[in-house]
Amino acid sequence: MRFARLISVLALALACRGAARAELADGIEAVVNNSVITYEQVRQFAAPEIANLQQQYAGQPDVLDQKLNQIITNALEMLVDRQLILHDFDVQGYKLPDSYVDELVQDRIRERYGNDRVTFLKTLQAQGQTFEEFRQQLRDQFIEEQMTLKNVSHQVIISPYKVETYYQAHTNDYAVEDQVKLRMIVLNKSSPDDPDARRMATEIRSQIQHGASFSQMASVYSQGSQKAEGGDWGWVGRSVLRKALADAAFALKPGQVSDVIETPQACYLMLVEKTHPAHIKPLNEVRGDIEATLRAQEQERLRSQWMAELKKKTFVRYFY
Repeated sequence: MRFARLISVLALALACRGAARAELADGIEAVVNNSVITYEQVRQFAAPEIANLQQQYAGQPDVLDQKLNQIITNALEMLVDRQLILHDFDVQGYKLPDSYVDELVQDRIRERYGNDRVTFLKTLQAQGQTFEEFRQQLRDQFIEEQMTLKNVSHQVIISPYKVETYYQAHTNDYAVEDQVKLRMIVLNKSSPDDPDARRMATEIRSQIQHGASFSQMASVYSQGSQKAEGGDWGWVGRSVLRKALADAAFALKPGQVSDVIETPQACYLMLVEKTHPAHIKPLNEVRGDIEATLRAQEQERLRSQWMAELKKKTFVRYFY
């Protein structure tokens, strides 16, 4: 229901101006203490993701409806959280000087518009945003970031024990299938029965067998996407390749060149440089990834806990 109302707002807001738009902006989604979150604010906050989803799922209306509902719900919750944080900022007696906000604005204009203030103002106008709204948005974002650092990020410590425990519990996540370090020459066919590609592939293989460098031949003749890299595919698993190519590649020993492999679309030559049997990545290879995962999980837990505490101390009401 709330999604349908907001989509109506989106359509009307794009078509209307002046009084009609002002009336829509007065629709209330939530109140946090004495701050009101309107349909228009939710629309503006979610607009980039909404646009992406409308393109991505244009032919799937049911999926689009579901995705947009989730985006809108998330956007509202993020705006509620921001107001909770801003209220806490004020309650604790913190102040952000206007001069510092002015610096934030100038930095953003310099960063995104190369100090071209005219382009900046035209962009704001096209987005239906005033300069004061933009300035206020930057101020609020900065306060939210700094309060989050103070209350969440600085409290996150990931111990080696937590990393090792996570690794032991998720060992299968770090399983690697059999791999080969592969180079490939691809010669496209003009038609399924085109004899020229096979003839060229046979000649190239002969030259390689007589000492020509596979990588150099690939750089000259291959029509594959890795031509500039000498046909280098790096380490690949069986699942990366189509079956005919995978069967041939994983039957080769290091240093061996395949026979010509033909499909209706192309002819292929492959060189396996090294092989790597299936294994579990050791902890030292994945420690950084695990630390990042655990840090994100702990930050989310602490943030949720922080928001719950702020909601206990602040009036929050939803209107849907």
